Amino acid sequence: YFILLVQYQEMIRIFAVADLGWSQPTLIQEKAIPLALEGKDLLARARTGSGKTAAYAVPIIQHILTSKQSVREQAVRVLVLVPTKELGQQVQTMMRQLTSFCSRDVRVADISSKADVSSQRPILMEKPDVVVGTPARVLAHINAHNLDLQASLEVLVVDEADLIFSFGFEADLKSLLCHLPKIYQSFLMSATFTEDVQALKELLLHNPVVLKLQGSQLPDSSQLQQYTIKCEEEDKFLLVYTLLKLQLVRGKTLLFVGAVDRSYRLKLFLEQFSIPACVLNSELPVQSRCHIITQFNQGFYDIIIATDEQSLSPPAGSSQAKGKEKKNADKGGK
Repeated sequence: YFILLVQYQEMIRIFAVADLGWSQPTLIQEKAIPLALEGKDLLARARTGSGKTAAYAVPIIQHILTSKQSVREQAVRVLVLVPTKELGQQVQTMMRQLTSFCSRDVRVADISSKADVSSQRPILMEKPDVVVGTPARVLAHINAHNLDLQASLEVLVVDEADLIFSFGFEADLKSLLCHLPKIYQSFLMSATFTEDVQALKELLLHNPVVLKLQGSQLPDSSQLQQYTIKCEEEDKFLLVYTLLKLQLVRGKTLLFVGAVDRSYRLKLFLEQFSIPACVLNSELPVQSRCHIITQFNQGFYDIIIATDEQSLSPPAGSSQAKGKEKKNADKGGK
C-alpha cells in the first residue's frame, strides 16, 4: 500500500504537469527543484516569466504529500509571501493547477486581497496547507488570531523578493518573522539581486544555495538607461504625447500611471492625436487582461497604459512612502 501510495502521488504530479502542456522543465526549474527536494534553502535569480513559481511550487506540493503520509493532522505548512494581490492570485492559480488531481490533499488559500480580515477567517480556520498573501495581510491575520504558524510552518517562500521592501513591507516582514518557528526551509525568488534581496537573505536564509541564472533574451541591467523629466502635473500628458510623436520613445512601450481613471484619461488624450493605446489594470477581468496582452503581442497596439496602484497615497513618512523612489528605480530592472 505504501509503494502504491508513492506511485500514485508521482502520477498525480506528472498528469497535472502534462495538463499544463509542459514537456520539459525550464532552466530555473531544472536547477531549483532537486535542491528544494533535498531540503536546502534557495536564493534564485531568474528573469520574469522563466518559471520561478513552478520551481518552488512543485517541490512544495511533493513535500506536503510526503508529510501527510506520516502526519495526518491538518495544518498550515507553507507560507508564500508576495508583494501584490495580483501575484498572489497567480500563485494560487498555478498551485491549484498543479494540484488538480490531489486538490483534497493539498489545499491552497490566497488571502492577499483587500477583503475584510473577518471575512477571510473561515478560510484560515480550515487550516489550508498553503497560505499566500502579502506580509501586511498575513501579519493582520496573525494579530487577529486567525493564523498561527509557530508550531506548523515548514516552508517559507518570498516571491518577487526584490519588490517586498520597495513596496513598503519591510516593517511588516520583520514583525512577521517573530511569529515563525526557529527552523523552516526558505526560498527567495527574484528577478534581480538588489540590496533589499541581500537584506532578506541575511534575515531568512541559512547556508543557502544561490542560483544566478541569466536570461539570454534580456540585456544586462548595466545597458539600461533611465531618465527623469520634471514637469508640472498639468503638462504630463502633453509631455507623453511629445515623446511619442517625436519618436523619442519607440517600439513596444509600457506607460505607468498612478490611478485607474488616469489611465483611461491618458488613453483618450492620446487617441485624439491618432495614437492608439490599450489600458491594463486590476479592475479588468482576467480574460480581458489576457486578451489585451495578446493584442499587444500581436501588434494591434504598441502602447500599454498600466496602473501602478501600489504607489497610491502612502501615508507621509510611512515605509511605503520611503520605498516609493526606490521602487521606481527598481522597476526598470524588471
